[in-house]
Amino acid sequence: MGIEVGGFFGLILLILNVWAIVRVVQSAAGTGSKVLWIVLILLLPVFGLIMWFFFGPKG
Repeated sequence: MGIEVGGFFGLILLILNVWAIVRVVQSAAGTGSKVLWIVLILLLPVFGLIMWFFFGPKG
């Protein structure tokens, strides 16, 4: 039982997830940390994005 996301909200979520992944890759964090954040964002799109926003690597 998962969260079904479609339409305009799904498109916005996809754009935000891609943006978050690009920001993680560009950050100065270590490789292991980057991989962990990318996996979290991909497996839990809504929750992972929120967690990345508050706790993810900055800069």
